[in-house]
Amino acid sequence: MKVNKLKIMHQPVLKKEAIKNLNIKKDGIYLDATLGEGGHAEGILQKLGSRGFLIGIDCDKASIERAERRLSVYKKRFSLIRENYIALPVILKRLKIEKLDGILLDLGLSSLQIDSRFRGFSFRFQAPLDMRMDERSRLKARDLINRLTEDELKKLFFQFGEERYSKRIAKNIARGRRKKPIEKTLELVKIIEEVLPQTGHFHRLHPATRIFQALRIAVNQELDNLRIFLKESIDFLEKRGRLAVISYHSLEDRIVKIFFRDLAKTCICPPNFPICRCNIQPRLKIINNKPLRPGKPELERNPRSRSAKLRIAERL
Repeated sequence: MKVNKLKIMHQPVLKKEAIKNLNIKKDGIYLDATLGEGGHAEGILQKLGSRGFLIGIDCDKASIERAERRLSVYKKRFSLIRENYIALPVILKRLKIEKLDGILLDLGLSSLQIDSRFRGFSFRFQAPLDMRMDERSRLKARDLINRLTEDELKKLFFQFGEERYSKRIAKNIARGRRKKPIEKTLELVKIIEEVLPQTGHFHRLHPATRIFQALRIAVNQELDNLRIFLKESIDFLEKRGRLAVISYHSLEDRIVKIFFRDLAKTCICPPNFPICRCNIQPRLKIINNKPLRPGKPELERNPRSRSAKLRIAERL
């Protein structure tokens, strides 16, 4: 098979670990629910035989286009769909697929999104406060910044960004937007920096990190979508099929951890108890109780992977 020479800057995180733990069967059907630029999908396709099939889902048009070029050498062995992954039931029905042998979910942003000067995901340069993963959506980060009340902003920053100075930042945003709407990334960064202490808080994170995270999560409804997808995905997994999830912050990881734990619960009745009253039937087996993390070589090669955690569960 010819090597795809398309230069892709994005480096898929925990690629070896994710592919290995999916236990890929050559003739299986697999889903990459957060396709990105196709790095993990390429790894899955390399393991599949001629009868295997991959479905890739992503709501970002640019990501779909780049992934399609990257995977073109695999011809008719994959289908890429521009959609939010919570549309999984509709997508599988359309493809006439009932069950999947494995599902991968990488919840991080791609380099294509982070490094874009037009999408507003990064505070490294001036850009519109957008942050939509799906540019067909209407809600933008600047809508939240300029329309939410001060109290609503405070709650958003605390809940989705775990920002200890949420109240202080929200108050300064409310003050700043009375003069003029806040439309650009660096305008927001300046407002944040004005009210944060100059020591301690900046030790590891840029002062705008948690605020940008909170806005991105809210704009794209990331946590709600994750909960919906996890519940839906289990019904479409074959027995012994695996679900692998890579998360990047504590809010995501907590949702995945609790979901896996709850579906792995077993009967607590004594072995000789005549009638089981708890009615607990485990649906998942947890493969790794402690999440897999990037090793030193990957961290050196790709510093953006430093917060990644991979959890894997198997359908019973």
